[in-house]
Amino acid sequence: MKSRFAPDKKLNRRMLVTSFLLGLLYVGFVAALIALTKSAVLAVVIAGGALFVQYFFSDKIALYAMGGRIVTPEEAPQLHGAIDRLCALADMPKPRIAIADVDLPNAFATGRNPKNAVVCVTTGIMRRLDADELEGVLSHELSHVAHRDVAVMTIASFLGVLAGLITRFGLYSGLGGRRDQNTAVIVLTIVAVSAAVYAVSFLLTRALSRYRELAADRAGAILTGRPSALASALTKISGDIAQIPSRDLRQAEAFNAFFFAPAISGKGVSLSSLFSTHPPLETRLDKLGALSRELGEQV
Repeated sequence: MKSRFAPDKKLNRRMLVTSFLLGLLYVGFVAALIALTKSAVLAVVIAGGALFVQYFFSDKIALYAMGGRIVTPEEAPQLHGAIDRLCALADMPKPRIAIADVDLPNAFATGRNPKNAVVCVTTGIMRRLDADELEGVLSHELSHVAHRDVAVMTIASFLGVLAGLITRFGLYSGLGGRRDQNTAVIVLTIVAVSAAVYAVSFLLTRALSRYRELAADRAGAILTGRPSALASALTKISGDIAQIPSRDLRQAEAFNAFFFAPAISGKGVSLSSLFSTHPPLETRLDKLGALSRELGEQV
């Protein structure tokens, strides 16, 4: 089901290319495991189970880890009202709404598709943003749901599982039964291959994560027609996050790829930006400023 969120063909192409490259990467990884050890079948079964759990229960896992709880319209009327307006404007199913009692000002969307999506906001972000700013953040998160990039990011690191299963059934050449007397060499080779696979997949998913944030900024701002409100929210949140103790930020760092703004991030464009889940704040603000001028927004 299509929504009125501005389609992003570049995002779709990037998600497709990233998925394809990760699939190829894991085909080679599983093939190497099969060639080097008899434990490949067990590894595939474990990875397949992890994929199943991650895909079908990602919303519950994320909410549990963040301490979020689903709230009713009676419990959070303003939040539900904002989501209702945006979903009507975007012509999309309304996701479940959750609140996490955390001072860290942030929000995230999770779920395998629009019908099973959850948008969660923290009490910290609700306390700090005005109505227009919060609506900008919510529109950003809803665009993730509409573009289905939440599901792509959720399963990106597991795409090779299916390819690995196909590879396993197709490779009966006897490589898995070959015995190598030098066990240490085999172990070191497996470790090296695993490290290389992790490094490449890490960079691919981080690059996709950065672009999807820019795409969500643009689509969300176009839907509301107020890029300046989203820019204001970004500026306010980033400034407040900088005042939060590093210990508290590190506890939430695992959610960076799904957060509206990263709990811990570098400043400016540098080598470290290659490892970041989000584009630099300056880049996001510049693009929102350009979009504001393009739309002729009255600030």
